[in-house]
Amino acid sequence: MTIEQFLRQKGFSHHVIAGLKRTPEGICLNGVWAYTSQKLKEGDVLTIHLAELESSPGILPTPVPFDIVYEDQDLMIVNKPTDTPIHPSQGNYDNTLANGVAHYFAQQGIPYVYRCINRLDRDTTGLLILAKHGVSGAILSTQMMNRQIKRTYRALAEGHTPEEGTIDAPIARKEGSTIERCVNQESGERAVTHYQTLCRETSEKFGLPFSRLELRLETGRTHQIRVHMQSIGHPLLGDTLYRPENPFQMPHQALHSYSLEFVHPITQEKMAFSVPEPW
Repeated sequence: MTIEQFLRQKGFSHHVIAGLKRTPEGICLNGVWAYTSQKLKEGDVLTIHLAELESSPGILPTPVPFDIVYEDQDLMIVNKPTDTPIHPSQGNYDNTLANGVAHYFAQQGIPYVYRCINRLDRDTTGLLILAKHGVSGAILSTQMMNRQIKRTYRALAEGHTPEEGTIDAPIARKEGSTIERCVNQESGERAVTHYQTLCRETSEKFGLPFSRLELRLETGRTHQIRVHMQSIGHPLLGDTLYRPENPFQMPHQALHSYSLEFVHPITQEKMAFSVPEPW
């Protein structure tokens, strides 16, 4: 096969290959610069040079705190704290995870393009995957799209929930709101959440029942867990968007990205990470 066919088979996107073609010595065959149309044969050595010369524009390096759980030359696993958006947006220019990661690499003098593979709400804590170059970003994004990254969440929900269950209910944007979502059988996109009750408790302070849950997403809709749990009468503790009364008086929704399992985009090793919930 040709070099391009080989690279595409390895998960290199069209965008990444186009960038390699523009990079001096981006693609070398047996130590010599090569065209992607050249054929490969057994014993050839193909060398790929991924040069990232500029950082993401518009992301101001700021010392926003976050914990690094794992890092190698291809990816990072970080533990995001609460009250931290993952991307800059209107009103959030320098207080996001992206700003903190940009600062981390700027301190080392390393250009870095921010590539966040999975998404978490501002007040949801826990594990996120960040790709460190275009190839790992392309492969991990494909894994995410094909639901090959196993994501497990932990949460606290009002009331005593059943032992386990599956919520299969389509989710759409709530009419008149840019943020809120709702279950909508007519216009919603399919959303599936599996949950298991870890234990049932009663709050000593408020005398109210709640449950500790473990949840697994089959789909990845905006606010999926929060909307689904509210729809079955068990909203998450502290979720003032979907339970404004906030009877447990928690400062933010009790939702945590607890574990991630996936195949490493370059080495093909099975990777598994987990961090305990902060409550």
